[in-house]
Parts: sequence; C-alpha cells; structure tokens
Amino acid sequence: MVAASNRHDALPAPVRALYPFAGALFTQPGGVQQHFVDVGAGPPILFVHGNPTWSFLWRDLIGACSARHRCVAPDHIGSGLSDKPADWSYRLADHIDNLVRLIEHLDLRDLTVVVHDWGGAIGLGAAGRVPDRVSRLVIFNTGVGLLPNPPLSIRACAGPLGPLLVGTLNGFLKVGLIRATSDRARMRGAIAQGFLAPYPTAASRIGQVRFINDIPFDDTHPSAAAMKSVRDGLKKLADRPTLIVWGEQDFVFTPEYRKQMSAFFPHARVIPIASASHWVTEDAADQVKKELTQFLGAP
Repeated sequence: MVAASNRHDALPAPVRALYPFAGALFTQPGGVQQHFVDVGAGPPILFVHGNPTWSFLWRDLIGACSARHRCVAPDHIGSGLSDKPADWSYRLADHIDNLVRLIEHLDLRDLTVVVHDWGGAIGLGAAGRVPDRVSRLVIFNTGVGLLPNPPLSIRACAGPLGPLLVGTLNGFLKVGLIRATSDRARMRGAIAQGFLAPYPTAASRIGQVRFINDIPFDDTHPSAAAMKSVRDGLKKLADRPTLIVWGEQDFVFTPEYRKQMSAFFPHARVIPIASASHWVTEDAADQVKKELTQFLGAP
C-alpha cells in the first residue's frame, strides 16, 4: 500500500478543495492499483460508489462522519483515481473480490457499509461474503437484480454504440449531470468538475463503458450468476440495522426498486425523498447527512 498524493495533486484546485483526501493505493492481483480514501478514527464506514461516479460522491458524508468514524472510500478499478486498464475484466464478481480483499487488508470490523448504484451490488456482495465484519447497512438508490426494462439511454450505451457514446463523447457522465439529479444548479462549477475530472479521455472512461456492458438484462448475461449470489448473500445480513434513503425521481432505480430493497430488509428505516433523483446525496445533501449521522448515533 502506497500513498497516492500525486494522483490527488493532479486534480484541479477547485476539486481538491471539495475533496481534500490524498488517499492511498492498494495493489490488486495483476498489479492494478486501487485508490481509496482512509481518514478519521473510530468504528469504520465503507463507502461504495457506482457508475459513472467515484469516491468524490462521498466527500460531504466523509466530512460529516470522519470526526467519529474511520471513513474508507475506494474507487473501483476503472473509476476515479484508480488504474483504468484496457485489459481488465470489469465483471461484477471481480469488483466484489477486490472489495473483499481491501476490507480484509485493512482489517475492517464492526463495519457500516454504505452503497449507491452499482456500489449496491458490489458493496452488498462483499458484505455478504464477510458478514461477521458487518454491523450496519446504508443503502441509496441501487438494485441487486436483473434490469429487464432499462431506459432507452441505458440500452443505447450498452449496445454497439457504447464506446462512442460513453467513451468518445463522454455522454453517460454528461447526461448523468443532468438526468441523475433534480438540483441541476448544484451540479455546475466545481462539483461538476469534480465528477468529470478523472475522466478526461476516451481511454480513461473504459470503466464506464464496461460497467454498462456488465449490466445483466437477463439471466443469460455473464454476470447474472454473480448478481444472484449477491441476492443470496443478503440473507446473512437481513438482521443488520439498515437505513434506506431513496431519491424518488430516479429514472433508473425507480421507487419500485426501493420496495424490492425494503423486502430484503423488512426492518429497515426507509426514507423516500420526493424531491431527489438518482444522485440523492447531491440532491438532498443536508437531509442525507442528518439521516446518516442520526443512524450512526443510534444504539
């Protein structure tokens, strides 16, 4: 494990001001370097982002929690400040394996796992592999099943035009800054720059392309079995105190997905936020911080 200050220092100054975490690098199999934030002390929180975001998504929550908690926020391979190799697998099972290795390497115990988007399948999948290390769950807009009726935009990006739309044109992230949030005024300036900064070229967006290709639309997809394993693992976590916070305007993970997630965790505290969309941590930043800190403070 080595420091990653050079990667952080390469970010634009306004982004570094919002995301003042130099981070570290963990070497995964094959020599690929995974970047992660590790700040604060106390019972650990693991923040697991989705696509096309990175650990920048969690900056406000890390700031709110790090005085009382150890906050760990990795960037998946292909995301953020981690390596973005063209020849890596980018399959769900491999992302889960990476996260389990990081949890065990850092010896995280009494762990609160916080997930969003693809981070739901990855983070909950890892939690189901090491349930003895996990004490609590916090779940934002996500899903752990097939996506049989995706929006047309997702289908288009998953098809033959994906490398052009997502890679060359950066369409997935640029559209996300508009469609994944209801507070579009917020998603300008330094915040937008922060989401965009690690992805300046088509080559740097390979992870976004491959994440979309890995969406299991039906049970013949190569990652459908891994997704089923994630769901099976939730049985080991059903008794954990759980907070579900949902942006109800999400055009992908609609309120129907919230109901499905609530069925896995019937004793969860569920907070639907009517005004928020997919990036609920941006649209309802103050409320999310309040709900999370109160949940963490509960006995």
